[in-house]
This record gives sequence, structure tokens and C-alpha cells, in this order.
Amino acid sequence: MARGWESKSVEDQQSQAAFSDPKPGPRPSSVQLAHQRQRQGLLLSRARVVQQLEAAQNAQHRQMLEAALADLDAQIAQLG
Repeated sequence: MARGWESKSVEDQQSQAAFSDPKPGPRPSSVQLAHQRQRQGLLLSRARVVQQLEAAQNAQHRQMLEAALADLDAQIAQLG
């Protein structure tokens, strides 16, 4: 019984993977990939700073995090 459920799960995963495959077309250039990686890194850093800001209780620490958040937002805006 468990084996049947497991194979069903694998089948579902394979069908989902087929739908989530990128469309065939022009591949992004190395510059575009670097741009995407940099943007993803900035977004991850921003999410981490927001999380830390929500937990921060010290006023000076909050100020530092708010400044970091403003800087990250500016960098993200520059990337477009």
C-alpha cells in the first residue's frame, strides 16, 4: 500500500516538473544571469534584514537595520 502511494507521488512530481520547465527559446546571456543572481542576492538580504528588523528591540540596532534596508532598496531600484 505504501509503495503505491510513493509511486503516485513520484508520478505527480514528474508531471509538475514537466509543466514547470522553462519554455524553449533564447538563453539568457552571462551578463543577464549575473544580473539575476545579484538581484536575487539583494532580495534575500532584504528579506533577512526585514526579519531582523521585526525582531529588533534596541533603538540603535533598529536604526542600523533601517539604514541597511534603505540601502538595499536603493540597490534593487538601480538594478531595475
